[in-house]
Amino acid sequence: MPSSPPLRVVQWATGAVGGYALRDVISRPDLELAGVLVYDPDKVGLDAGELVGLGSTGIACTDDVDRVLALDADCVLHMPLPAAYFGGDPATDVEVVCALLASGKNVITTTGFVYPQAYGPGLVDRLESACARGGTSLHGTGINPGFMSDLLPLALSGLSCRLDHIYVRESSDFRGHPSRQIVTDLIGFTRAPKDYAGAVRPFRAFQRALFSESVQLVAHALGVRLDEVEETDEYELAVDEFEIAAGVVRPGTVCASRWVFSGLVRGRPFMTVECVYKADADRVRRWAAPGFAVHIEGRPTMAVTIDEVEHGLAGAAAHAVNSIAAVCAAPSGIRTLLDLPLVTGRGTARLA
Repeated sequence: MPSSPPLRVVQWATGAVGGYALRDVISRPDLELAGVLVYDPDKVGLDAGELVGLGSTGIACTDDVDRVLALDADCVLHMPLPAAYFGGDPATDVEVVCALLASGKNVITTTGFVYPQAYGPGLVDRLESACARGGTSLHGTGINPGFMSDLLPLALSGLSCRLDHIYVRESSDFRGHPSRQIVTDLIGFTRAPKDYAGAVRPFRAFQRALFSESVQLVAHALGVRLDEVEETDEYELAVDEFEIAAGVVRPGTVCASRWVFSGLVRGRPFMTVECVYKADADRVRRWAAPGFAVHIEGRPTMAVTIDEVEHGLAGAAAHAVNSIAAVCAAPSGIRTLLDLPLVTGRGTARLA
């Protein structure tokens, strides 16, 4: 049988996650790079391969959205920083995603959309309409949410004969993260307490929305109707000065934060997601060490722990790239992980 032609892929944004995804797309024989959209003016005109330390691809990076919309491509890996992260209008990302879908391109995004149904019929109808116009599908993914707080607990639930509570914990170390925009402007590390609350307000709103999607997806899959999803957060201050990739953390400034999202039924948590972020895990002993944990309370009670995921951003990118074939083959419409076959690392094994 003749092999299928490579799927043509557009990389939308080449930041912390997008750069890894772009490298994966270029390196895989079953994928063909069709175009690259960048936000940094210094990247415009650069060859996509040279941008990520690979050889020339003949594809020049562009910031022209209309040019990308006009490309002949099967899929777009949509990986910008969400507009809502920094107080922008969340509708901006929706407009872009809808335009891409309507242009005939499937979209895999890491800006949310893991369960758009959480926002009600208005958003769902808008996204489904764009999918219908383009004959395309939309899939939201990532490492958390996208895998750890939704796919993994659902997989474990298959061993349950009674479910009382689902608990998921992420603990991430940002010491090597190079982006001051993420580490300081978004998460709030290195900020004084008086500046922290106001600075992270947009991030708080986005986190609440994002993990609400994840918790509601799991609840829906398990036939549970949540009354609400509540959020709490707190932070830790540094006691001495230390340096991280994104800058200097000084005494008395924020060096860690802990976020808890709980899906409640009659006032009792059915699912809890805890996210711990540390500027440097060696300097911050409070809260859990880096890694992931999933606990299922019920019969049987189960606990799964994953030690720190080195290159977690690469994992988020890989999960999106590995989803391309399934999303392109899916019927048009919103396609959550509940609608797709299990995404694996098929084609990534190195046997020599």
